[in-house]
Amino acid sequence: MIHAVMLRRGLLTWVSRIGGLLVLLCCSLSLLYLMTCSPPHSNSPPLSHVLPHAGSNHPSLGGPGPVIGAGPAGTRGAGDIAQSRGPPAAHPYQVLLQEREEQHRLYISSLKKQIAQLKEDLQERSLQLKRVQESLKTAGKGPAEGQGGDTESQTGGLGEVQGAKSQQSDLQEYLRTQLSKAEVTSGTRLPNEYAVVPFESFTLQRVYQLEMGLTRHPEEKPVRKDKRDELGEVLEMALRSLNTPSSQKKDGGPAGNTQTSKVYTPSDFVEGITRTEKDKGTLYELTFRGEASHEFRRLVLFRPFGPLLKIKNERMDTTNVLINIIVPLSRRVDKFKQFMQNFREVCVRQDGRVHLTVVYFGKEQMSEVRSTLENTSREASFKNYTLLQLDEEFSRGRGLDVGARAWKGGNVLLFFCDVDIYFTTDFLNTCRLNAQPGKKVFYPVLFSQYNPALIYGSPEHTPPVEQQLVIKKDTGFWRDFGFGMTCQYRSDFINIGGFDIDIKGWGGEDVHLYRKYLHSSLLVVRAPSRGLFHLWHEKHCADELPPDQYRMCMQSKAMNEASHGQLGMLFFRHEIEAHLRKQKQQNPKKT
Repeated sequence: MIHAVMLRRGLLTWVSRIGGLLVLLCCSLSLLYLMTCSPPHSNSPPLSHVLPHAGSNHPSLGGPGPVIGAGPAGTRGAGDIAQSRGPPAAHPYQVLLQEREEQHRLYISSLKKQIAQLKEDLQERSLQLKRVQESLKTAGKGPAEGQGGDTESQTGGLGEVQGAKSQQSDLQEYLRTQLSKAEVTSGTRLPNEYAVVPFESFTLQRVYQLEMGLTRHPEEKPVRKDKRDELGEVLEMALRSLNTPSSQKKDGGPAGNTQTSKVYTPSDFVEGITRTEKDKGTLYELTFRGEASHEFRRLVLFRPFGPLLKIKNERMDTTNVLINIIVPLSRRVDKFKQFMQNFREVCVRQDGRVHLTVVYFGKEQMSEVRSTLENTSREASFKNYTLLQLDEEFSRGRGLDVGARAWKGGNVLLFFCDVDIYFTTDFLNTCRLNAQPGKKVFYPVLFSQYNPALIYGSPEHTPPVEQQLVIKKDTGFWRDFGFGMTCQYRSDFINIGGFDIDIKGWGGEDVHLYRKYLHSSLLVVRAPSRGLFHLWHEKHCADELPPDQYRMCMQSKAMNEASHGQLGMLFFRHEIEAHLRKQKQQNPKKT
């Protein structure tokens, strides 16, 4: 027994010594590894400094290269030229860090503004709630006030309940009043044939509408979510009402029958009509197939509009809101000179809070563009412009992306513009009012001009451009299918990822950016703008296009040339001229 104990102790001592030697050996090997494998102390940058980044401005990666601007803080000089190729001004990794730092700074600033706004809204809502509670307490005080704590408390609580019921009753009465004012059970006297509010008809799959833009069809499957949800809710409520036993009995079902003899389903829905009176509500009339072949059930539903609610009352000061107008350009010098005439009058003389960034592709006619900018700068004392040159194939998205990222003067409001666009000072104010960093981006619907030669009969009778900008059905149309002109802050543009610069040529990049904003939490403001015009220019359809694409191109060309009536007059001009000749022959004295 004693021998076994001594053997066990000796074994433990041996194991502990072996373990200590192993630990000492591991430490020695680790120390030797650190002494032999550690990098030498030098000024060489780490691997992350050497690797290029997709978002860097290194010329080898297709970046814009160094940028020399003109104008407010963040730029170097007035009207200097920046070439698209050359040595980088800073290390790519440092440029990336600076850009990321600026993004975070702008994002934090935007969050601070949102928090301040939410605090103001919360204070206002708290005051409103306090006033409502005080009014309820006042209404709840009765003659027993002051006769004891318990009695006063009970009376006050009863008064609050009565006040709440009174408010609910007032709201219900208001909604009933809206129903009585609307044209639901009876019509109203109207001044003329244009004053009637037309109905839209709809089925399970289609909506048939009268008010159409160029991209909407006489019948369409509802694309907008609010329209789908609205009609789905109406149909669901109608079916629920039809399948309620009490409802069927009240509407003429068999006496004493408490069960619904027919279960209505969406397949029984025939059609519906709906119209909205903007100040009263929306009327729905739905028709379903009945039990017999010639029997139908009709339900009339009404969604009354409630009273107006004040949501926000804020002061907006646009004094210091600078707009950076970015124009991508390739040749088209004549159009650019016309653009600069409007720019000088509107932006320099009238507004005065605008910076112009022109991104020019190629070298051909570059000197004329530079000369036009220098003349404007000299004659109008305007120095807030930047000219960037890219020696590469034209890409609208690439040009706008380079122009937006070239700005180093803080979070500026960007207006992406084309050279054939005419705008007014009213539009610049609208641009400032409808864009808000971290909250809203503005996508205006511009008015597209028809061919002035067709509108006014001949080029000799065509008035100056300023007098052509009249919004009427014979002068142009709302370009509701275009998303190229937009106002948004640089921080939102950077955070959303900018344009898809892989898209070459003209078109496609604007829709891609628009969809990214639709998928984000920012509010997209889409509205017609009375101060933004697309000037007419001839559209060419290339001969090498396939027949189907050439036909589509010609349809688009016809749509941009003139209105339906004007094209009809052009098509029937021979008959019209023959009629005029006959009139002259029959009535020679009048001529």
